[in-house]
Parts: sequence; structure tokens; C-alpha cells
Amino acid sequence: MITVLISVFVMILLSLFRVNVVLAILFAGITAGLMAGLNFSDSLEMVIEGMGGQAETALSYILLGVFAVMIGYSGITGVLVSFLLRVLRGKRGFLVMTIAAAACLSQNLIPVHIAFIPILIPPMLKLFDEMKIDRRAVASALTFGLKAPYVMIPAGFGFLFHKAISEEMTASGMDMPIQEIWKAMFIPGTGMIAGLLIAVFITYRKAREPINKPDKTVDPAGSEETDTAQFGMKQFLTVAAITAALVVQIAMDSLIYGALIGIILMFAFQVVPFRHGDDMVNDGVKLMGMIAFVMLMSSGFANVLKETGAVEELVNSATGISSEANVITSAVMLLVGLIVTMGIGTSFGTVPILAALFVPFCLTVGYSPLATTALIGTAGAMGDAGSPASDSTLGPTSGLNADGRHHHIWDTCVPTFLHYNIPLFLFGLIAAAVL
Repeated sequence: MITVLISVFVMILLSLFRVNVVLAILFAGITAGLMAGLNFSDSLEMVIEGMGGQAETALSYILLGVFAVMIGYSGITGVLVSFLLRVLRGKRGFLVMTIAAAACLSQNLIPVHIAFIPILIPPMLKLFDEMKIDRRAVASALTFGLKAPYVMIPAGFGFLFHKAISEEMTASGMDMPIQEIWKAMFIPGTGMIAGLLIAVFITYRKAREPINKPDKTVDPAGSEETDTAQFGMKQFLTVAAITAALVVQIAMDSLIYGALIGIILMFAFQVVPFRHGDDMVNDGVKLMGMIAFVMLMSSGFANVLKETGAVEELVNSATGISSEANVITSAVMLLVGLIVTMGIGTSFGTVPILAALFVPFCLTVGYSPLATTALIGTAGAMGDAGSPASDSTLGPTSGLNADGRHHHIWDTCVPTFLHYNIPLFLFGLIAAAVL
């Protein structure tokens, strides 16, 4: 139990003190190994062995970064920003809610997950500064769109999340049809809606002066076309490449194939001259390389927690606190999910662990299937928003920090943690009590 608590605390504390998140996760992984009785060398080796678990995701992010830089080079984003300037000037709240709506579509209707962020957000940063939009509000909107739809809606990534809950609960001895999952998750999801409205219209409503730092926005050599606001043949071909990448990604269920097709077509259509290939790749790595490496490191940390049995010990110790279904028991279970997901960094990876351990306990103390579903789904979802290692926070940061003016921990993780984990906890308690 202590292993998970201390290692996650180390990661969070170092991150809050502005230690680079890669180093924070590395130190947390080594700490977990040492706490579990391994020596320093074995702990580091276990972290390294586990890094391969996110290799495909990391490569996907790198390729998406290259594709995003190419799209920026084409000038199509300049057209979009010019349009938004004309239509939404002065309407800060409406613009942020529009971004939240677009992010929601990336989970269900057009399941591209975070792929749209490095394409859409970096060209809008100057617009945000002109309108004095608080980027913490944008980060909150993006994280909401990446998370709330799969929590509540059984389509796209939501179908995968609900399917994981259904299958793992059934395998652990409690039958739960997938079509019933949304009934249990609707109440916790409503809490996230409340969190979004508070973030956009209360906490970060006021105008915020841009941070005075040198502009580090990715701008490949020779990209004179990015200043144009005209929609021409290059922009048309860019839309065709984006569409082809989306179709391939959905058809083959792979971000890698989709991004590769997009990159190849951008070269084939002569939207990006082949001589600028090195610049595109270098700038793409600058844009998304850090995010990719954080995902690798978080996989290594998760491997240590799983292989040492630390997560199972934490859950068993926590559920042993109470022997009946009540508010205290529900609160303990949700807090366990928060801690585990903060460390592992993904709610999809947390659900199988929690379901295997929570279902037998819930059957014993008398939770209904819907209440059990609400606890497992909410416990798995908690921590995803706010975790330094989660793609729900890394994705928004990858776009908002393209000019070096957005801090991953204080401008993304802390705002999203406060505005989504607290409502999820409270509304999860309500769901467990009434269902």
C-alpha cells in the first residue's frame, strides 16, 4: 500500500516543484521499486523494460507532430485563424466552449483522440493572446472533450471504455451488459460538465495578459505560405491529405498508419517540398517528442507498480477498511482509483485492475451492479485528468505550449485536476448511493 502512495506522491511533488515530468516519473518509478524491496539497478531495469508498452503510442505522437507541422506549413491554419478572428473576436467564452465541443467530437463522432490538438491549437495561440484568453481555460476545455465523452457516451472511444468495464466486471463475477454502462456513468459525467462550466465561466473567465516569453512556435524554414489567409490549391490538397489520414486511421485503427499516409500525401501533392523534409521532421519532434517520451516513461512506472503487486496490495488494504456498502467505503474506493490512475496515467489501463479487485468486494458488501459500475468507471476515470503522465493532459499541453508559454503542471494538470477530479469524486459518491 505504501509503495503506491509514496511513489505517486514523489511524482506529484517533484512535478509541482517544476522538476521536468520525465525525471519526476523516472524517480517515482525507481522509488516504487526500492519500496517494493528491489535494489536501485533492478528498479531502473524494470522501468526500462516497461517503457516498450507505450512504444506504438510514442511513435504515433511523433508522426502526428510531423504531420501537424506540415499542415501548418501549408497555410490552411492561417485561413482558419483569420476566420475565427472575424467571427469570434471578443467572445472568449464562446470560443473556449467551441474548442470543448470540437474536442468532444474527437472521442466519439470522429475518433482521432488527441491527434487534432497539435494541428488545430498552435496556430490559434496568437489569437488566444490577442483575445487575452486564459490558456488554463482552454486546457480545461480540451481535457473535458478528451475525457467526458468516453465516460458518458458508448460510442467511439466511449464504446471501448464501456466495453472494458463490461467485460472485466463480467469476468470477475458480476454480469453487466455494455448497453447498461451509460446509466451508471451519466451522473459522474454530469459532474465533469459542471467542472467545465466553472472553469470557463468562473475560475478562468477574466482576461489574462500573455506571458512575456520569447515566442518558440514551430515555424519551418521557408514557410512563407503560413502567413496567407487565402484558400487555394495547396489548402485544398491539405484537406484531402487530412481526410485520407482520418479515413486510414479509422479503417486500420492505427494513428501510425493515418499519420504516415498524411505525411506521404503532403509530399506527393507537393504541398511541402521534399527538400524541407528534414525541417518538418525536426520541428515535429520538437513539437511532440517530449510528449512521446513522457508516455514511454509512464509505461515504465506503471510496469513497476503492476509487477511488484503494489496496486493489488493498495486495493486490498483500502477495501479492508469497511465491510459494508456506505459513503465511506465508496469514498475509499474512489480515492484508490485516483491514486492508481495518477500513477499509471490512463483510465483504460486502470479499469481491468480495479474491476478484478473491486467486484468481489462489492458482491460481498452488497453494492448493486449499477453502483459497482459507477464506482469502477469513476475510480478509473479519476486521476486521468490532472495526471502528469496522462494523454488527457499531455495532449492539451502539446498544443498550448508550442510557443513555450504554457506550463504542463501548473497550467494544465492542476486546473484539470481541481475542476474534474473533485466533481467526479462527489458525483461518483452520489451515483453509488442512488443506483
